[in-house]
Amino acid sequence: MPDCVFCSIVSGESPAHIVFEDDISIGFLDTRPLFPGHVLLVPRIHVPTLPDLPSDQVANLFANVQMLSKAVPLALEAEGSFVAINNKVSQSVPHLHVHVAPRNRKDGLRGFFWPRNGYESEEHAIAVRDRLIEVINHVTAQG
Repeated sequence: MPDCVFCSIVSGESPAHIVFEDDISIGFLDTRPLFPGHVLLVPRIHVPTLPDLPSDQVANLFANVQMLSKAVPLALEAEGSFVAINNKVSQSVPHLHVHVAPRNRKDGLRGFFWPRNGYESEEHAIAVRDRLIEVINHVTAQG
């Protein structure tokens, strides 16, 4: 899709802090994160919403979501994770994407009033990306 920012990231035309990729999907740091370590996982093919994803790709995509929901809290030393999908409503980019964000008790995330807690600098984003890649590689190697 020519005007899709996520398709541009998938194709390598636009930069992103990529933390994971395989044949089905690619995960990268959200540029407006809830918390540092907030990853967006997108299918490589352009589909606007979850109902549009071919059914033969759902299991593989969610296996990657499951892996990220384990790796993100480990990498960020968080208590847990937040996993979410918006379909059309509140979907800022019309390309299916799954949010996986680190969570801690009393972190300020309440219902759907999400604070945005960005990176201190480009170097901070790179350090978080590198830590996520390290832990993702460890988690995927363990199975």
